[in-house]
Amino acid sequence: MDTPVRPAKDSAILNFLYCSAAGRLALRFFSSRTLSRSVGSFLDSPLSKGLIKPFIERYGISLEDCETKEFRCFNDCFCRKMRKERRPIDRTPEALIAPCDGLLSAYQIKRNLIIPVKQSRFSLRSLLAGDEICREFEGGICLVFRLCVDHYHRYCYVDRGMKGENRFIEGRLHTVRPIALETFPVFVENCREYTVIDTENFGRIVQMEVGAMLVGKILNYHGMQEVRRGQEKGRFLYGGSTVIVLLKKGVAKLPSGLFKATAAGLEVPVKLGEKIGTRVIDE
Repeated sequence: MDTPVRPAKDSAILNFLYCSAAGRLALRFFSSRTLSRSVGSFLDSPLSKGLIKPFIERYGISLEDCETKEFRCFNDCFCRKMRKERRPIDRTPEALIAPCDGLLSAYQIKRNLIIPVKQSRFSLRSLLAGDEICREFEGGICLVFRLCVDHYHRYCYVDRGMKGENRFIEGRLHTVRPIALETFPVFVENCREYTVIDTENFGRIVQMEVGAMLVGKILNYHGMQEVRRGQEKGRFLYGGSTVIVLLKKGVAKLPSGLFKATAAGLEVPVKLGEKIGTRVIDE
């Protein structure tokens, strides 16, 4: 894992949308699924190819890491597939890996709470829309991976195991930038999709994807079936997004510095497939 960083400051547009009366009215339109689908359709069409070069230049994206440099539309570029050697998977059974590129925060789940994100607080029950499985993760760990626009937007399974059906929770699409986290209970407002996975090395886990403003859809590939560590689980289309992993109590150990960084308001950059923790082995 890299050195912790502070979240980027929000743009003037986001400050307007979330911190003014006029902006809040505009947000009702900008966060609608109708607009999200319309934008998504455009970004899926060849008409969006003109956006690719400015996007690559603005964010300093290297196409040398990708399987192809030719894209039919903007979304093909945005969720471009990297060559496997650029995102090696730690296959050590004891290694807990990152499911995606992103900025990582880690929380101990205590007393039914409760995932503090900036000045908001979320219970597991609200995160999982009342699913009783939330009780199984009391005392465990919640890992939040925040993806920025320039991150790799494909994600994988953290371990081998039997995957359950995908469970989609429809919601309003708000941005996952930090200012929104202070204003809205974002993981309640945003659409999200999760699955329960009975893994080989970490027991039962929950792996969730959270959509954001102008993301047309969360695209997960598989229904109920056996899955492999590092196997691609799905991808996000345009926009910033979030992946959340819930672990039961006592199954994994993470560096203490990760929790300290989160408590200090810092996020830790990670990459898909890299080791972020270790399985706790019963003696």
